[in-house]
Amino acid sequence: MSDLKDFLEVKKCPIQYVLAVNDTLNVISGKWKMPIIASLLYGKNRFKDLQENIEKITPRMLSKELKELELNGVVVRKVYDSTPVKIEYRLTESGKRIYSVMDAMVEWGLEHRKNVVDSIT
Repeated sequence: MSDLKDFLEVKKCPIQYVLAVNDTLNVISGKWKMPIIASLLYGKNRFKDLQENIEKITPRMLSKELKELELNGVVVRKVYDSTPVKIEYRLTESGKRIYSVMDAMVEWGLEHRKNVVDSIT
C-alpha cells in the first residue's frame, strides 16, 4: 500500500503498475469470469452447479470461460475416474486471492451506485 501512496505523491505511474493492471484485466475481464470465480469461492464446483448459479450463462460460454481461467492458473479442473465421470473445478491459491479484489470491487460498486442514485434524486 505504501507503493501506491508513493505513486500518488509522485504523480508518475510506474510501468509495473500498468502491466499489473493489464495482467489482472486480461485474466478476469469479460462478463462471466468474476461470477464464475465468485461461485467457486462459495463452494460451487461442478459444471451443473456453476451453470445453475450463474443466470443466463450458456453451457458453451461456461466451458470456454472455465478453460480460459484454467489456462491462466485461476482454476484447476479435476476429473474423477468414475461412472459417470465426475468433473470438479476449484480455485487455485492464486484464484482464491482474487477474493480481496472482488471485495474491493463490491465495496466500490456499492458506493458508486449510491453516489449516482443520490445525484439523480
